[in-house]
Amino acid sequence: MQKSKMNTLIGSQNETLAVAFLEAEGFTIVEQNYYARKLGEIDIVAMYEDVLHFIEVKSSEADFDPIYNFTRAKQRKVINSAYYYMKAKNLDMVFSIDLIVVRSGEIEFLENVTL
Repeated sequence: MQKSKMNTLIGSQNETLAVAFLEAEGFTIVEQNYYARKLGEIDIVAMYEDVLHFIEVKSSEADFDPIYNFTRAKQRKVINSAYYYMKAKNLDMVFSIDLIVVRSGEIEFLENVTL
């Protein structure tokens, strides 16, 4: 299997793990893989206690820690995509930019990563 296809498959499996984790924690999944035109993609949009969460999922099967893939540039894209989403859906509510890091099947959930 080609490396890019393998990475896509692993990424998809880890997003599925992230969704299962969020649902077990009481989150309601609103959307997955929302594409904000010219800005990028939001992996997961979820609700929890009247707060809308925009969640980026990062994972790696290598020795490299995937948290380092959440760069300043990627953070800006997620924030801009969140604002685009809110405007497109005509929403005015509290929201949070969050990160889920998957390392060998283990999940670390980091809320409000923009603080």
